[in-house]
Amino acid sequence: MGQIRKLVIPVAGLGTRFLPATKAQPKEMLPIVDKPIIQYVVEGAVASGITDIIMVTGPSKRAVEDHFSPHYELINWLKKQGKNDIAEQVKKIADMANFIFIRQRGPYGNGTPVLCAKDVIGDEPFAVMWGDEFFYTPKKPHLKQLIDVFEKYGDPVLTAYKVDAEGTKKYGILDALAVENNVFQVKSLVEKPGPEAAPSHLASLGGFILTPDIFEALEKTKVGRGGELWLVDGIFKLLKKRPVYARAVEGTYYDTGSKLGYLKANVDFALRDEHLKKDLKKYLRTII
Repeated sequence: MGQIRKLVIPVAGLGTRFLPATKAQPKEMLPIVDKPIIQYVVEGAVASGITDIIMVTGPSKRAVEDHFSPHYELINWLKKQGKNDIAEQVKKIADMANFIFIRQRGPYGNGTPVLCAKDVIGDEPFAVMWGDEFFYTPKKPHLKQLIDVFEKYGDPVLTAYKVDAEGTKKYGILDALAVENNVFQVKSLVEKPGPEAAPSHLASLGGFILTPDIFEALEKTKVGRGGELWLVDGIFKLLKKRPVYARAVEGTYYDTGSKLGYLKANVDFALRDEHLKKDLKKYLRTII
């Protein structure tokens, strides 16, 4: 079955929801307090046992590559200034994992970057996560929750998240059968059905454990809505041949690819920061 060591993060998107801020910088590099969004994704993956991180990039994404590459000049300068703590933090970013950068080729869509990583992945199971959303999970990292399910069942695992009635209008909702606590076998996905037609309150979010047969499935998948190749279409090809599971992730979800989700994440993480929370609480009371 193989250990999950490799993670693919697609970072080739244009980030149009944050224009003009993302005209010259990747949306994944927008900061949540003092760290870019994508660093939270990477840190959670490393804490889950990932050793190799493949980032599939596009034009104007150089800042992502630079962020996860060594910067000895900056580190040495910080040390000379006596700023050893921040020097160590900067050094750790590049040391967290083995980072591999691939330029995306092929049709637009979130299935293409997975296909682009085929030769690097080889014949082993792997993870996929988006670079603009993550979970705050104080007990067990998001990806580790999925890996645990994969290690038990040996089949692809999707991220599920329990939502309210309003959430059934915003997300694809899983039609799935409970097999154990927070683990479900997936039958199908209904796109934004609304509360009346929703088969469950389990939203399908980013974060996947996939097996190598996804590559053949994606190669046989036609370009879908919007002229894009969709990863979920490839996954549902697999569903015809093998079981697919979903893990209802325990934690707080942040969709930092949306403006409101991004603002919420900044407020929440600032309120968790020992140096900021007191003054921020005081300020929030004055404006609310």
